[in-house]
Amino acid sequence: MPVQTPLPKVSSYAETGLVPRRAKGSDRRMRQQKPRTRIQRQNRETILEAALEVFSQHGFRGATLDMIAAQAGLSKPNLLYYFASKEAIHVSLLSQLMDTWLDPLRALDAQGDPVAELRAYMRRKLELSRDFSRESRLFANEIVQGAPHMQAALATDLKTLVDEKSTVIRGWAAAGRIADVDPHHLIFSIWALTQHYADFDVQIRAVLGEGRDPMAEAERFLDTLFTRLLAP
Repeated sequence: MPVQTPLPKVSSYAETGLVPRRAKGSDRRMRQQKPRTRIQRQNRETILEAALEVFSQHGFRGATLDMIAAQAGLSKPNLLYYFASKEAIHVSLLSQLMDTWLDPLRALDAQGDPVAELRAYMRRKLELSRDFSRESRLFANEIVQGAPHMQAALATDLKTLVDEKSTVIRGWAAAGRIADVDPHHLIFSIWALTQHYADFDVQIRAVLGEGRDPMAEAERFLDTLFTRLLAP
């Protein structure tokens, strides 16, 4: 079995260097103040990092601007200078998160070895669950609420990419290079079996007990599972 080298772990949204796209509802005043100063960029990142923490714990409905401002160490009026509403902050986070979430699937190479490519996709998704656990919970909360801020992206960007990669997987199966599996449900199963470790981290650690590494154990287990599942 090939040696697996996991991606380096990151501890916060800000450390990733990912700057969320501006939401459509962002404050017009900020759109007129380009380029932003270093302090403005820093304050936006601070607000987004604080909002991620609050949203991942309380969901969109349970979170308030006061809670986000307190977490960011800023006054509410100062926060509103950068974002016009709670929804504008939420959409900014979700927009970038969707791109981050799709990147591992985009990397699936139709010209590569099918089993190796799908195992690598599984590991990339598991690494996202490890390094972006709060983002995963933010996404899960949005979906549970009916995806009011992401419905369009789910029906366009996500569906288009999943359909495209499903065609690739279906071609591999037809050529006898992997087992005859339903490609959409294969992708769904990878999502379920990796994001579970982020969304239910507390439950998993409680059951496993101290001294065990859920992510390392999950990677070994899932690698074996999908290798056997996909064998032609």
